[in-house]
Amino acid sequence: MGDVLSQNEIDNLLAALSSGELDADDYKETTEKQIKNYDFARPSKFSKEHLRTLNIIFEHYARLLSTNLPAYLRKNVQVEVVNSEAVAYSEFTNALSNPVLLGIIDFTPLEGNIIIELADNLGYAIVDRMLGGGGYPLDKLRDFSEIELTIIERIFYVCTNLLREPWTNVIQVQPRLLRIETNSQFAQIIAPSEMISLVTLNIKIGNIEGMMNICLPYVTLEKVIDKLNTKYWYSTMQMSDDLSYEDVIEIAISKARVPIRAVLGKSMISVNDFVNMQRGDIIKLNTKAEDELAVYVGNLHKFTALPGSSSGTYAVKISSIIRGEE
Repeated sequence: MGDVLSQNEIDNLLAALSSGELDADDYKETTEKQIKNYDFARPSKFSKEHLRTLNIIFEHYARLLSTNLPAYLRKNVQVEVVNSEAVAYSEFTNALSNPVLLGIIDFTPLEGNIIIELADNLGYAIVDRMLGGGGYPLDKLRDFSEIELTIIERIFYVCTNLLREPWTNVIQVQPRLLRIETNSQFAQIIAPSEMISLVTLNIKIGNIEGMMNICLPYVTLEKVIDKLNTKYWYSTMQMSDDLSYEDVIEIAISKARVPIRAVLGKSMISVNDFVNMQRGDIIKLNTKAEDELAVYVGNLHKFTALPGSSSGTYAVKISSIIRGEE
């Protein structure tokens, strides 16, 4: 609580104001509270934390696209996340060009669909590249033919399947491409006033550059919206790493096939003896019958063994293990 003025101090202050020695405007608060308008008809349902987490998820998705698409296009592909924002669905559809490439994707087990929009110049470049061309777009835009859409559909299938891994830490999704639309009027998956999260990726195929937009409706993500925060995402990722990666690596290594050989001995002979060698000739080795054999795993000497037989076939019995590399 501030100091209380005495009556004398109040009288002196009033006298100073009356004489003009003090200006009351100097004591008014210069800082005013900033008021932000809130539209109750279109409430903002995505927080900055939600958008930040979606940004992280699709950065992972961008890396997967950069790694997998070159196998189909046989050309260098660079993908990066440009922006993630919350807008109304009508704003997204009103900004679409004509023709447009819209992949309608079922996002099971989440309700509803999401949309992947691919820039038309990238669509023409993909068709040109997959048909043996240099991967260049058309000079003049036109509608996509049925054959071209079939070719582009293959790339949309790849993009759809790659959505699974980035969402693993949030939910195990099973995305499925339903259809490709070239007219935005046939892609009304939700009401125009509904809010969506719009994630924009920049894709560069060779020297051709264009945008990919991923439309994620709030009604689709509502079931997992609480999990779209960086704290949950990183904690789940760490738990997943600890539990799964060690097992995966161990299983992969256990299935690896490695060559193993037991060396009976060595000998040096002349080329002339080798050329004139006949069946029944004897080659003298540098080892004795009772000596242990060297057993190699790959090129590493890992065991010693004694020769013998098992079930009518030649075999060796391990007698010692060599811990170091020889």
